[in-house]
Amino acid sequence: MSDCPCGSGDDYDDCCGALHSGRRPAPTAEALMRSRYTGFVVRDAAYLLATWHPRTRPDTLDLDDDVTWRRLEVVRTDAGGPWDDSGLVEFVAHYAEPAGRGVLHETSRFVREEGRWLYVDGVVDA
Repeated sequence: MSDCPCGSGDDYDDCCGALHSGRRPAPTAEALMRSRYTGFVVRDAAYLLATWHPRTRPDTLDLDDDVTWRRLEVVRTDAGGPWDDSGLVEFVAHYAEPAGRGVLHETSRFVREEGRWLYVDGVVDA
């Protein structure tokens, strides 16, 4: 057992692993965003595609083996709670690659349809 990469402090199997395996759905937009970040960490392209809204989802997703995701910081959330139908999550994800270290700063949009949170799209801050 190991700590979940999403930064919750919980065990992976009890945190994002439960979402990745389908044992439970994400209760909030933030929980889905954290599980998607962890999906990138563990390179679970199938989960990432399954939690992407069909209107904006790519046909395939190739994850770069040279990128190592290091740390996630949630900056803010707007709505996206258990009784909302949409929400925003702003986050900063730290990574390393052969060229050096970097950050991805994004504000992501989520919607809840048929009881499931889905990633719609995001705006990357330069």
